[in-house]
Amino acid sequence: MEYITLNNDVKMPLLGFGTFQLTGQQCATAVSDAIQAGDRLIDTAEAYGNEEAVGQGIKMSGLDRRDLFLATKVNFTSYDDARATVLASMRKLNTDYLDLVLLHWPFGNYYRAWHELEKLYQEKRIRAIGVSNFEPDRLVDLIAYNQMVPAVNQIETNVYCQQGAARKWMAKYGVQPMAYAPLGQGRRNHMFTEPTIVSLAEKYGKTPAQVLLRYLTQRQVIVIPRSTQPKHIQENIAIFDFTMTDAELQAIAALDQRQPLIGNPEDPHLVEAAQNW
Repeated sequence: MEYITLNNDVKMPLLGFGTFQLTGQQCATAVSDAIQAGDRLIDTAEAYGNEEAVGQGIKMSGLDRRDLFLATKVNFTSYDDARATVLASMRKLNTDYLDLVLLHWPFGNYYRAWHELEKLYQEKRIRAIGVSNFEPDRLVDLIAYNQMVPAVNQIETNVYCQQGAARKWMAKYGVQPMAYAPLGQGRRNHMFTEPTIVSLAEKYGKTPAQVLLRYLTQRQVIVIPRSTQPKHIQENIAIFDFTMTDAELQAIAALDQRQPLIGNPEDPHLVEAAQNW
């Protein structure tokens, strides 16, 4: 496993396991399988409704909690009660501290929620705090008028949505990019059959998914692929035994379509819809 150092000197795995849309026993089993395969970063969220199942999976794995990097998110509907929400997440996850807590969307009273995360960080209940789905303007605004710079910004990042402009702003302020949907999150897309990806998979004896994940980690982007299949879980973590050349990375960069597959937080229609979430 490779690690990256955040802007507060906390070390975070460059690859982990995502739990979006996983619930109940399926979630617990997948988390346990991921940890046993070697994953040391587990990502969840209040909005996923699976924190208890994630906690169960961690217990099932038998690994010491201190050997894991555990991340969760506060949903914007809870921003007025961020402290209580984080403490509730700790109880559900059966832990007395969290390695990373993110604000899930730049909607609602995120300033108030951020202030609470800052306090929880100062109290050493959280090792690092950050945001998710914050476009550059919202990210810079948060940094300019608050005490702490987010350690992480989790945004959709994959070969079709490489977030070059956003990552430049993150680099300027020392914010670590973290990719959700690094494999497209099951959306109908052709990234697995792109000739460039297939050719590189054949060259290195890897699957297209492994090439796609390795591309992002070589670009120093944290990835959190999700799967319920032990074979795929094991494949997703086996990506650090090959390194692509600069020319190969540039060839993959050329596949960027600069459009999100999941949803754009700047879209006013999405903001309107969020009022009913």
